[in-house]
Amino acid sequence: MMATLSEIRTVIDRHTTFLVTTHEGPDGDAVGSSLALAHYLKSLGKDASVYICDPVPDAYAWLPMADQVLGTLPDRDYEVCFVLDVGEFKRTGKEITSSTRIGSFVNIDHHPDCPQFGALNLIDPQACATGAIIYRLIKESGATPDYATSLCIYTAIVTDTGRFSYSNANPEAFAITGELVTQGVNTWDVTEKLFESQPKARLDLLALALADLTVSPCGEYGSLSVTLDMYEKTGGTAELTDGFVNYPRSIRGVEVAIFFRELAPREFKVGFRSKGKVDVGAISAHFGGGGHHNAAGCKVNGTLDEVKDLVFAKLRQTR
Repeated sequence: MMATLSEIRTVIDRHTTFLVTTHEGPDGDAVGSSLALAHYLKSLGKDASVYICDPVPDAYAWLPMADQVLGTLPDRDYEVCFVLDVGEFKRTGKEITSSTRIGSFVNIDHHPDCPQFGALNLIDPQACATGAIIYRLIKESGATPDYATSLCIYTAIVTDTGRFSYSNANPEAFAITGELVTQGVNTWDVTEKLFESQPKARLDLLALALADLTVSPCGEYGSLSVTLDMYEKTGGTAELTDGFVNYPRSIRGVEVAIFFRELAPREFKVGFRSKGKVDVGAISAHFGGGGHHNAAGCKVNGTLDEVKDLVFAKLRQTR
């Protein structure tokens, strides 16, 4: 059932042990909102842990409590599991979906097509980030986020809005982050850690990806690709490819950017970004994925050329 902030607050008041989790391949909103909620629960004297099926990317490892994120689900019971920003339940990983030691799930998200899989569900597609909903939850209780929590929420919002450049950078995004700055968040310090401290391997990987830059004959679609062979050549990893999709999107005339990332032989993660004219959430759904109107992703099997052909053929149908 859909829930209010007040109802979720009641769940927090009535229980003691909490698990917080998010999606595979966690981004800034996933990590930031999860850590923010865990900080808040701990400030209330609750027993709270964060579990993520994939490691926290280095870009967010400096956040308070990031070093305490669990990579394996403990052999213990939890009364409530908060599932944040996942889009769909299976993205939490098999340890969560198959667990018999979790009492109930509370689903908090801003993906418009997120199913109501929780006992309580708070899904607001108008929220700039899931971190913004966590901020609302804290304020609902009459509390003000402390510095550590503020840092995590700020990171969630600044990354999910593309440094306030995406269409989801709404008035609430600026209002919340303005309040967080009053709590001591240093905007340059966060920017430097997130965007000005990249390893050389990322640029080496980007150089190879840019060599594969493709723009469709109509000029409306552009793509980059990263293969397993590129990782081997550069020593780079998948987490270093965050943001690569923005390069083809920056080309004049390109309406949809696509990033093909090889997960395993004949298996690719396909990320889409739209400037607004094309609903890439619908395109992603066609391939079994999900997401927003302007940002979505899916997995497609085949060789790189086969996957490209399938995706570009679907895009041509939208013209």
